[in-house]
Amino acid sequence: MKDRYPSQPPTILLVEDNPGDVRLTREAFKSSAFDATIESVTNGDETLAYLADCGDSHPYPHLLLLDLNLPKTDGFDVLEELRGNDDHPQLPILVLTSSQADEDVLKSYELSANAYLTKPDSPEEFVEMAETIESFWFDEVQLPPFPS
Repeated sequence: MKDRYPSQPPTILLVEDNPGDVRLTREAFKSSAFDATIESVTNGDETLAYLADCGDSHPYPHLLLLDLNLPKTDGFDVLEELRGNDDHPQLPILVLTSSQADEDVLKSYELSANAYLTKPDSPEEFVEMAETIESFWFDEVQLPPFPS
């Protein structure tokens, strides 16, 4: 991963309204020794505003971790907006939610989510998830170039 991001660590935008899950996710990436910047927002409106401001006040994220059950604009609406907007077609979006409902999985993929993950139950499982995301999305997958 170090060769792919020589100037700065990759940025992950976490869209999560539960402060406990934000903390667990941040700690999991820190525990996994993955050198990434984790930015977080708490709802869909903040997500869209964050992405609209990329380049001006913060870097464009390399990956979006998106909860579905959000206040204001929910995760499905965020997916629909981002996938229908030519400004963000290459942004990898991983749904990270507590829902295991088949209809949520299906709708997420219909809206072009890149993956659907169910939130882990324990801190150890959060670390495993972080390590898997790092290994697959940052070490194995060839991602497109990102805007600066």
